[in-house]
Amino acid sequence: MTVQKKVPFVTFLTRVRDESVQGPNPYRWEERTSDDYFAGKRVILFSLPGAFTPTCSTYQLPNFEELYDEFEKQGIDAIYCVSVNDAFVMNAWGKSLALQKVELIPDGSGEFTRKMGMLVAKDNLGFGMRSWRYAALINNGVVEQWFEEEGFSDNCETDPYGVSSPQNVLEKLKAAA
Repeated sequence: MTVQKKVPFVTFLTRVRDESVQGPNPYRWEERTSDDYFAGKRVILFSLPGAFTPTCSTYQLPNFEELYDEFEKQGIDAIYCVSVNDAFVMNAWGKSLALQKVELIPDGSGEFTRKMGMLVAKDNLGFGMRSWRYAALINNGVVEQWFEEEGFSDNCETDPYGVSSPQNVLEKLKAAA
């Protein structure tokens, strides 16, 4: 779906590796804004219910990582995965999957997800408030294409996946080229 909506401006609290930090956990807090991620870039953003969850960890994130070079050939500068999880969880998840290309964005408070209109309750799974699964092509902070899974609702009994898959998003990008 074609859209022309600016992404919301928020500040994300991230943890970045810093060798000057002593001890067994050489990370420091760093604030990054929506502009840091989206200004002056053509990116794919995808969001999912949670780090370490089955579909997200087995298919969606690993397949975006695997197809990263194909997205670059379509003029994509970066691929970001946002989830309503804190920086510690997102960093551990990225490490567990040995990510090299896709960058994880922790939306610990859900502010970005809420302002995108994609925050849903997942109390039925013990998650609380999380993101509905979607992907977007964002050009210089403006959503140009939107890939939202069907059935957007609180406490959805299913976990639809297909529209926001990297294969589908890449196919649509190639068709539009």
